[in-house]
Amino acid sequence: MRRFDLVEPTTLEEACGLIANNDDAKAIAGGTALLTLIKHGIFVPKTLVNLKKIQAASDISYGAQTGLRIGALTTIYDIEASPLVRQHYAVLAEACHVVANIRIRNMATIGGNLAHGDYQSDPPTVLVALEAVVELLSRTGMRRMKLSDFLKGSYETAIEPGELVSALILPPADHLRGTYTKFTAGSSEERPCVGIAALASMDEGVCVELRLAVGAVSPKPVRLQSGESMARGERLTQELIERIAQNAGRNVDPIDDLRGTADYKRHLVHVLTRRALSALAGV
Repeated sequence: MRRFDLVEPTTLEEACGLIANNDDAKAIAGGTALLTLIKHGIFVPKTLVNLKKIQAASDISYGAQTGLRIGALTTIYDIEASPLVRQHYAVLAEACHVVANIRIRNMATIGGNLAHGDYQSDPPTVLVALEAVVELLSRTGMRRMKLSDFLKGSYETAIEPGELVSALILPPADHLRGTYTKFTAGSSEERPCVGIAALASMDEGVCVELRLAVGAVSPKPVRLQSGESMARGERLTQELIERIAQNAGRNVDPIDDLRGTADYKRHLVHVLTRRALSALAGV
């Protein structure tokens, strides 16, 4: 039997203090990732800091000028079901809806999802395309950084000892409409083999801005800026979409894993990018 102490702070500040004062302490929220590691003996902390009793850290708020703020303890399902998210960031609700199954979505938190740094996850790909910012809290204060910088690689983030992810901030995005497309090698509940987030701002059929992010193929989600530049000021015709999709397949740097080889993933990126852009353009 694996034994550990359990402490239950009521504020994020208290939780930060507990973690900072104990090198063997680990924060736990939904536990969908951490408990699996503990069960298999990969990581066995001496103290678990349960964050679930911190009520204020699971709020979702929106302002036309400031954008969306999501507390780190908000569950994936609560993001999926939020009227504010569905109205202003529908593509994020779409991505959250396809995470695993309803049981996982009701337990897993967005803060835990990001802090875990799993490259085979759906929300981070869309969040990178939405240019999300992570808020990090410690005993010494708060700092913010772009999610694209926070995610360093496979299970590697920029979080410092004694820090907790406290919130996620999304800039206003009502000028964008988007879609998230994923492929799984097995059932729909599995982690993605490839995930594509495509967001566009259109003006009378002309693409003013395109954001294209690819996840689950390399150690962190990446923006395909060369493909984004190809679309700027152009109509998204089938021919242009195919060129952007080919460019996407060439410019990703996949890793081989149990879900496919690098070449297989390049092909999937090509195909899914074409599907995502075709859905956006209605062609």
